[in-house]
Amino acid sequence: MNKAYQSLERHFARLSSLNDAIGILCWDKEVIMPHGAAERRAENLAMLEGLRHEILTAPEMGELLATADAGDDLWRRANLAEMRRLHTHATALPGDLVEASAQATARSEMVWREARQNSDFKTFLPYQQEVLNLTQQIAKAKGEALGLSPYDALLDSFDPGTRKTDIDPIFSRLSTELPGLIAAVLEKQNSLPAPTPLPGPFLVPQQEALGRKLMQQLGFDMTRGRLDVSLHPFCGGATHDVRLTTRYEEADFLPAMMGVLHETGHALYDMGLPADWLSQPVGQAGGMTLHESQSLTMEMQVCRSRAFVEWVTPLLRTEFNIAEGTPGWQADNLHRLVTHVAPGFIRVDADEVTYPAHILVRYELETAMINGDLAVKDLPAAFNDRLHALLGLTVPDDRRGCLQDIHWPEGLFGYFPCYAMGALAAAQIRTAAFQQDSQIAPALAQGNFAPLLHWLRTNIHNRASSASMPDIIKDATGAPLGADAWQAHIRRRYLDRAPDA
Repeated sequence: MNKAYQSLERHFARLSSLNDAIGILCWDKEVIMPHGAAERRAENLAMLEGLRHEILTAPEMGELLATADAGDDLWRRANLAEMRRLHTHATALPGDLVEASAQATARSEMVWREARQNSDFKTFLPYQQEVLNLTQQIAKAKGEALGLSPYDALLDSFDPGTRKTDIDPIFSRLSTELPGLIAAVLEKQNSLPAPTPLPGPFLVPQQEALGRKLMQQLGFDMTRGRLDVSLHPFCGGATHDVRLTTRYEEADFLPAMMGVLHETGHALYDMGLPADWLSQPVGQAGGMTLHESQSLTMEMQVCRSRAFVEWVTPLLRTEFNIAEGTPGWQADNLHRLVTHVAPGFIRVDADEVTYPAHILVRYELETAMINGDLAVKDLPAAFNDRLHALLGLTVPDDRRGCLQDIHWPEGLFGYFPCYAMGALAAAQIRTAAFQQDSQIAPALAQGNFAPLLHWLRTNIHNRASSASMPDIIKDATGAPLGADAWQAHIRRRYLDRAPDA
């Protein structure tokens, strides 16, 4: 390790603090910022994004990276490799493009909120067009610098090293096999008694209290994070200050509860990253496929299992003041509710069987937009056509169609495939964890997440970005990332109706 490398660590520690400040401002923008502050906040974020870009692309940074030697330490060597990757991404872009994109996405996101509420794509169209134009410029510039296609360059920002050639064979298989699998699951489900609906209302304060109890049960440290409300659930914030959000419906507590469990999976990953490297690139999460695998391991794989539902049922009755023996409030019925499969319009509310179809639609459309094969004005019709083809649904309005997600308004092209890849990884992770540690399954049946969290800390969280996502998945599960474990899980839970699934 030489002086150039030591200097780089100091520079990237400064960048880490700047990232934390941006993270808190972005959380505030999504959660509590008054609407009238939107334009000024867009300017603030654009300036900070520009400053981050300026630090990362300074001539001194390039000189240090050219001469840095990390020595024989594997973590320092991985850290230097991540520094160089980030530098290449940054230097591919002129500062004015970075600031223009930050301003455009901030404006777009605020207009999207109202457009989504009113199902008004026409008003939103010019803002999305501006974001797409700038994102295409970013993709082209990064692609040229990295020797990648424009879409692969965007994908690399969210899942380093992952390419369309990795995704396409898996998604092609899902696209072919998913309709038949969904049909088989629905046929099986229709042969069984329908679950009993749980009548509300479920007051928001009660739902909030339940969410916080479950967060802590999973291992969330409330002294280093918080739960709030936003239009679109997310996990964000800063180092040692992990902020997650959900949204509530008084008619049904399950969407908010499952949203909290999902975002807690993200938060536990952030809280479990190696403390010694938190200010360095190597200490950050190893891409969004891994991040989504952690949220879906918790929400889908574990917290929709029969064992978890058996444990949580008495807690639910207590939190909502339900007398024991009340019809519908038994574990068997609750399990059928949380594993009920019904093709729907909203991605974030989708069951785990139909969820990949939502991602296949978005992946196809966003790659077409980046490549210039789909105009923004044609997005609503294209979205509706593809959702109908995969799920047989006729989208009634753009609020429940192409306007439902925040990703494209914020310019997050290349993010969506990580959701489906994360679902596949979650199935592999859960299978491997249960096989490798016989204490995990019985502990979860008692509401004890400590053995599972220890396994995740050891095999996923503590590795951060010290290795590639494919290597981390293969080392943890013994196999490359694929669809086999996910499909086996779906068949076991929904077709075989295994008692512990």
